Amino acid sequence: MTDTISSGATGRLTFYVGILTTIAVVASLYLATSVFAPVAGALFIIALAWPIQDWLQQRMPRLLALAIVMCAVVVVFLGFAATVAWGFGRVVRALIAEAPRFQSLYDAATLWLEGRGIVVDGVWTEHFNLRWLIATLQSVTGRVNTTITFWLVVAVYVILGLLEVRTIETKIRALVSSDAARIAIEGTRATAERFRRYMMIRTWMSIATGVTVWALASLSGLALAPEWGVIAFALNYIPFIGPFIATVFPTFYALAQFESWQAALVVFACLNVIQFVIGSYIEPRVSGSALAVSPFIVLLSVFFWTWMWGFFGAFIGVPITIAILTFCAQHPSTQWIAELFGDPDAPPKSASTA
Repeated sequence: MTDTISSGATGRLTFYVGILTTIAVVASLYLATSVFAPVAGALFIIALAWPIQDWLQQRMPRLLALAIVMCAVVVVFLGFAATVAWGFGRVVRALIAEAPRFQSLYDAATLWLEGRGIVVDGVWTEHFNLRWLIATLQSVTGRVNTTITFWLVVAVYVILGLLEVRTIETKIRALVSSDAARIAIEGTRATAERFRRYMMIRTWMSIATGVTVWALASLSGLALAPEWGVIAFALNYIPFIGPFIATVFPTFYALAQFESWQAALVVFACLNVIQFVIGSYIEPRVSGSALAVSPFIVLLSVFFWTWMWGFFGAFIGVPITIAILTFCAQHPSTQWIAELFGDPDAPPKSASTA
């Protein structure tokens, strides 16, 4: 009887300690974003680039291999950034050029709403004025500077991390117990493999989405078809939120170009069909159960990490969730977490092996 009470008290204590630890970790990640976010980005890039680094340094000096890998990473990053900047830049210039047409649509909508007792002009004047525009531009400029600093710090972490992968593995094997070392090393390897597969599948699906959106815009006569394809390609890397944004912008532009809400509605519906078919039908079948995560957890991850780390958090949220579930699957005491929040169609291992 005493043993039963003692074990129950120990279980409750462990539960409360776990909750307090989780709260402390989340608070630390939120308050020290400038420290932990670059580290997370660097670890993600190291996981993607390590196979190339490992293959090269077996055939040439390690520093030369590192220089080649870093040049490749910089080229890929700058190419992606330049392509996205081109697409968004042309769309912004087109929106500015179409400002009179948007103004006429706004005036017509305002009159329609005022006829039904809804006054919009007062709210618009109160919240959107020249001071608001200047503050927004200053905020955007500050974010650009912060982003540049962020990726410079990430680059430093990547360089140092790629140089120490083998050293860290050796130290883990020597300093901790065999079981803990197995969990750390096997979990890291499995996570890195899933990261690479995740990015490969996400890239191919983003390309398919961009090409399909470009084809739809071209066939429908919507202007800026290549630009809408590039924007759809870039935003598809952010689950749920990105594809939704990629459908809203072309819809508003179609409303201004065709001056018909029916045409804009058709464009919106077709774009959502594309996003649904690729994101909800093709991608899960391509990725299989290796990357399958509960859709609820995916959406929760995107919103949670966006709140924690902003735009970068929206991108890195799903990989972080994949890493957590992968490590949970390495130990029997936490394996239930991976089974509960992992592949929604996979039966628990205990049930499948019974």
